[in-house]
Amino acid sequence: MAIAAVLLLSYPGWRFRRVAVEKPFLARLIEVLVLYLMVGTLGFAFEANIGNPFQQGWEFYAITLSLYLVLAYPGFVLRYLLRRHHAGRKA
Repeated sequence: MAIAAVLLLSYPGWRFRRVAVEKPFLARLIEVLVLYLMVGTLGFAFEANIGNPFQQGWEFYAITLSLYLVLAYPGFVLRYLLRRHHAGRKA
């Protein structure tokens, strides 16, 4: 479960590492939310498999989304803040 979560968190950062990708903010936001839903679905499936699933309120989802964004930040730093500029390309 933890390995799957780490792979999904790092997916946007390493998917197009060598290729310059121009996506609008909305596309990136949707990508993060879809991956958050995938991690949540895996978590709920795991919880249902080992026993009775617990009811969750809005606080749970707010905290897990915040935690997801915090854990995704290193991928953002590697992808956008520490990227190498290629010769011949305007930055």
